[in-house]
Amino acid sequence: MLDVDLGRLGAELDSLVEAGADRVQWDVMDGRFVPRLTHGPDLLRSVRGRTTIPFEAHLMIERPERHWAAFADAGADVVIVHAETTVHLHRLLGEIRASGAKAGVALNPSTPVDAIRHVVDLVDLALVMTVNPGWGGQLFIATMLAKVREIRDLLDAAGSPAEVEVDGGVSAAVAGEVVAHGANVLVAGSAVHRHPGGRAAAIDEIRSAARAAIARPAPAPGA
Repeated sequence: MLDVDLGRLGAELDSLVEAGADRVQWDVMDGRFVPRLTHGPDLLRSVRGRTTIPFEAHLMIERPERHWAAFADAGADVVIVHAETTVHLHRLLGEIRASGAKAGVALNPSTPVDAIRHVVDLVDLALVMTVNPGWGGQLFIATMLAKVREIRDLLDAAGSPAEVEVDGGVSAAVAGEVVAHGANVLVAGSAVHRHPGGRAAAIDEIRSAARAAIARPAPAPGA
């Protein structure tokens, strides 16, 4: 929902649902952790009743422990916080889960997987940023594929059912690769909103590329 027309927010949400989106991600930015200033909880609340598909609140904000509950109260089914933005990540993830929301943790491109190694038992979703967060339309960072695989292996070794999400520069051209490396949730913004064939065509192409990758053998370790 980063670059939709906020003047017609309800219609934009309806359009994404009709196009076949499985869930909607709200990019919440505070103008400090990332340059932009975007959605607050009241925006989510204003359209929560229009659809039953899950809402994700991706909090790209400093001190998320101060604000996450407002997004859960507004209807976010998943609350994602950045490992870089809080001192007490273990406590924060536990509080999110205790509220009934799913707890997600995101890692910027330069943040190592070790940042979440000791909180895996509290994670419902691990998000690999495949661009530097802050604005849409960036190119996918291909070197993050190895991080996707590393996180998938970490979760599998711990017996965790957590999802692996990829966000940033995702399109049909890279969907197969990220799925082959272990991702099972793909976030797409510009590739959906700017597709010449419309949002439904974009989502269908991304989903088809992902499904084709699932049908292929997994890449060798280290690939």
